[in-house]
Amino acid sequence: MFRVTGNLSAASSPLAAASFSAALRLSITPTLAIASHPHLRWFSTFSRSFLGGRISSLRPRIPSPSPTSFSGFSALKPRASFSGGSSASREILVQHLLVKEGDSELFAELQKKILDGEDMSDLAAEYSICPSKKEGGILGWVKKGQMVPEFEEAAFSAEPNHVVRCKTQFGWHLLQVLSEREPVKDIQVEELHSKMQDPVFMEEAQLVDVREPDEIAKASLPGFLVFPLRQFGTWAPDITSKLNPEKDTFVLCKVGGRSMQVANWLQSQGFKSVYNVAGGIQAYALKVDPSIPTY
Repeated sequence: MFRVTGNLSAASSPLAAASFSAALRLSITPTLAIASHPHLRWFSTFSRSFLGGRISSLRPRIPSPSPTSFSGFSALKPRASFSGGSSASREILVQHLLVKEGDSELFAELQKKILDGEDMSDLAAEYSICPSKKEGGILGWVKKGQMVPEFEEAAFSAEPNHVVRCKTQFGWHLLQVLSEREPVKDIQVEELHSKMQDPVFMEEAQLVDVREPDEIAKASLPGFLVFPLRQFGTWAPDITSKLNPEKDTFVLCKVGGRSMQVANWLQSQGFKSVYNVAGGIQAYALKVDPSIPTY
């Protein structure tokens, strides 16, 4: 079995990367976890796209804001989400670098470099002891409950694109929130079926099926455009010429896993209203239309 995963690694010491990652991110569901046949290989841009939305390079260059100011962890105060969403559901895209607790001189030097306008991605790649240094310090999209408390409070209290510092059991962090979003919404198959009875809905909505051609041959729903996930590298680069980011978009797969991954990616590409069909076509067959074959 071949598995591709979005890199949502947390900070780690060189000697204990696995245990540190598990500790910093208390319980994390990978952004991307696709199982396929062993001989299949996808473009590396696939996992990178799921990791960082529009971030296209392996080590993205994300300029630090200028001028940059720092907030000490103890001075941070909770704030309302700047997108208007609830704090519990809000997801943030975090970039950070980590140094050992005893490296106070290096930590002070790095703060100065960022204040002087140096790129945080480059500094993370050169100095951070976190495995995310390979991605320019990008940890990926996280939500509350997935990080150790000190890091979580600092990240979720920070203003966007404002570098803050905090200390955890693993050392000193410099971090910034690059973006935030509300999670993709689920739509139940019964509600989707009801909507599909409306000709106006079928005319205006974008219905996307990310299953493979052999699956489509076994069972399908009318009106769905097919974007096979294994062919992501062929249709993803110009997705906005194929689909309208302003329209409601509904994504379907067999049971809801692959469609959620693609729905998240579409949202990261600027699609404003994306829905995942909960349970996929399997649920549709069982709950709405028994004439649709299950497989």
